[in-house]
Amino acid sequence: MQDYLQSLPDGWTIYIWLVTGVSIIIAVIFAIRWAAKNEQFDEDIKYLVFDESDEDKMSPEEFKKMKEVTKAQEARRAELLAEKAEARKARQ
Repeated sequence: MQDYLQSLPDGWTIYIWLVTGVSIIIAVIFAIRWAAKNEQFDEDIKYLVFDESDEDKMSPEEFKKMKEVTKAQEARRAELLAEKAEARKARQ
């Protein structure tokens, strides 16, 4: 293998770097597309790590916002689960 690499002309490694770079860019594009389709760019997602026992650690406005976001996320989850259940019934 060492002899083969030594026999290659100068400048061949740039092609490996180009292929690697293009592969990374394509992977990033797919990851961003997946995140956008799965509602991952929500600024309020930070409130989902809290629960009712964290009220003393938050201001009243933040706690209210946390309850609203949690309620909205639970409603969205119920919608998605209903859609999946309908899709399963349609396949059967």
